[in-house]
Formats: sequence, structure tokens, C-alpha cells
Amino acid sequence: MNVGFAGTPRFAADVLASLIDGGFRVSLVLTQPDRPQSRGLKSKPSPVKELAQRHAITVGQPSSLASETACADLLAIPLDVLVVAAYGLILPPALLSWPRLGCVNVHASLLPRWRGAAPIQRALLAGDTMTGVTLMQMDAGLDTGAILESVDVPIDTRETAGSLERKLAGAGARSLVALLRRTAEGAALVGTPQPAKGATYAAKIAKSEAAIDWRRSATDIDRQIRAFNPVPGAYTGIKGQIVKVWRAEPSAVSSSSLAPATIVDMEAEGMIVACGEGSLLVSELQPAGGRRMTASAFVAGRRIASGDAFQTPLAECRKPSV
Repeated sequence: MNVGFAGTPRFAADVLASLIDGGFRVSLVLTQPDRPQSRGLKSKPSPVKELAQRHAITVGQPSSLASETACADLLAIPLDVLVVAAYGLILPPALLSWPRLGCVNVHASLLPRWRGAAPIQRALLAGDTMTGVTLMQMDAGLDTGAILESVDVPIDTRETAGSLERKLAGAGARSLVALLRRTAEGAALVGTPQPAKGATYAAKIAKSEAAIDWRRSATDIDRQIRAFNPVPGAYTGIKGQIVKVWRAEPSAVSSSSLAPATIVDMEAEGMIVACGEGSLLVSELQPAGGRRMTASAFVAGRRIASGDAFQTPLAECRKPSV
């Protein structure tokens, strides 16, 4: 089979790697244009582009697929199937019908739940205990195409977006390779229409969503920290400086008599922080411009003690730079 691939982040690169390792002939890769990264703002290729270049695969990086020229150039390339995984650009109708067998999307949820850009983060924020990967025959709608195959993936209690992404990428890659091998042997790509009931939308994550509001419950804040690890990182402020919180979990320590955001106590495992409901054991933080560190290392030398408070809301703090 002559396979094309469209994707951008690490999740997509893992899926592309499975196609390459599975012996499929990937003749073309589409990915987002290089973007400025980190504080140096140097342009950096996507994980998919880096992988494609290591394997000498032709790479296209259109900034938009709305122009007739961009579409015409692609339509001149014959493909049997186009695999799409977290690409970031909407395919116009002309490209959906471009490959002989159409376009197969690898989506990181059990459709129709969490259609959209951020299914992994939204599942964690909602407290879902089960998610999965859906292989979908793409149509003109937003993740509304017929389901070719789906794989259940349980969400562990302390799952982060990073760990769940790796699990979903692996499950999706294995399912995709098996599907395409059957197709290469002559099996038809036959999908089942998605049920109308149970559809939810996974909106793109806004940076403002990563700001911790300590007036929320410890359970909600715990989910927020895990959902935004590793990107963009949940953040808060203390003594006028931004810090990212990378590791925390609900604590049994009572904090009902203290205002939310107050440091209740300092323990060997971390600092106990009062929340709107319950308390949170914070064990790993990262100050702006610094490295990740344990809570005890963060406190040392900063004159932070029980009774001090994190800042919420963050109007008096500068924006995060880590």
C-alpha cells in the first residue's frame, strides 16, 4: 500500500513510527510548519517531521489547506490511504476523497465522546476512568466519521496527560497496523456510524485554564495538574512569582478552618495546601526560570512556612515563563 501520513505532535510521531516499523511504504508526510519553541523562540520542527526526515520521507508543511494551489499539489500525488493523527489542520472535501481508500483518523478517545482537539486532557479533567482510541473513516464533520475500530484503555488513578498519551498512541498504533494489514490483503474498510447519544466536545486547551484556583476542590485541582502535565503545566503564584506544580495528590489532612491556598503544614513528602474542599499534598514544583524540584527543596531558602498562601487569582503575578 502507498500510505500518506498527516500529524504533528509526539502522539502522531508514535503512530507514524509504527507504520514505518510495520513495513508500510510511507511516501508522504504532512505536518504543521516549524514553530518557535521555548524561551529562545527558535523554530523547531515537529516530532513527526523529525522522524520523517530520519527515514528520508518527503515532508510537506502547508500553513493552510484552504488554497487551491496547496490542494492541487497534493492531489497530484497518488495515495491508497492517508492516515491522520493529531494533524492540526482541517482537511477540505477535495483531500478527504484524495486517497483511493479515503482518510483514516487515529483519534485519542472512544468516539463520540471527546470529539475535538484535546481529548486526553478533557478526559482527565472530567475524571473519566476509561478512554481509548478510535480509528475513524474521516468525513467533513469534526470527528464524526464512521468507526472502523476502537480500543478501550483504562485511565489509572495517578495518570498524567503524558503517560496516557503514550498508552493511547501505543494502542492506536497497534490497531492501525492490524487494520491496514487486513486492508492490504483485500479486506474492505467498513465503518459503523457513530451513535448520536454520548457525544461531547474536547475544546482546545487555553493557557488560562492552567491557572490553579485554590477555591476549587482538591480533587478538581489534582485532575487539573495531571491533565496539564507536561503541557502547558498547571501554575500558581507565591510571593509575587509564578511556579508550576507538577506533582500533587489529595491529602487526608483537614484544612476546613483555613482559607483556600493557605499552606497548612510542611511534611517530608511535601506541603499541604488548603483548597475550597479538602487539601492537597504538593510534592514537586518548578519556579519561573528554574528546574523542577521537590517541595522541600523549593521551600529551602525562600522563607516559606505554614500559614503562607499561594496567590489566587493571579492578577498580581506575571505570566508563566517555564
